[in-house]
Amino acid sequence: MSIKISNTANLPTEYGNFKIQSFNENGLDHFVIFTETLPEIPHVRIHSECLTGDVFKSIKCDCGKQLDFAMKKINEEGGMIIYLRQEGRGIGLFNKVNAYAFQDMGYDTIEANKKLGFAADLRKFDLVPKILREFKINKIKLMTNNPRKLNSLEDIEVAERIPVIMSTCEYNSDYLRVKKEELGHLL
Repeated sequence: MSIKISNTANLPTEYGNFKIQSFNENGLDHFVIFTETLPEIPHVRIHSECLTGDVFKSIKCDCGKQLDFAMKKINEEGGMIIYLRQEGRGIGLFNKVNAYAFQDMGYDTIEANKKLGFAADLRKFDLVPKILREFKINKIKLMTNNPRKLNSLEDIEVAERIPVIMSTCEYNSDYLRVKKEELGHLL
């Protein structure tokens, strides 16, 4: 695996002032947003890209609200967001939109992915420990509900798991049910 690491730059946001650094893995740019001072045990959010939720604030999922929660918490207490470019549980934006069309027909998120010929979740988290080691971090407070993220950290100790529970609405209740019942999320 070939990884290139960018310079660090300032990233002022509505949540506070952060630093940003890109990690290019085999031609794909992932990035890390972090506070200038990292505590001994930083808060960490591993966040997979969700253009519809993160940028357009879709309420079909809880992704954008989870990202907002993480940015506020990290600004207050120190830490980082590792933003992985693996849209639509790893199927890409084009296929995610096609999966949305199946969801409009009554399929749940997993069924929609399978209709398109994909597994329920194709995301990989093997870059995360490498990024944390680059920052010389070996112990974290992980903000997640996803057991796969917890299990992906190799030699990184999770001192605390911080649940990231967002409110439900008529548009995301089935999505959250599937995450809990079929993907094992800790909701």
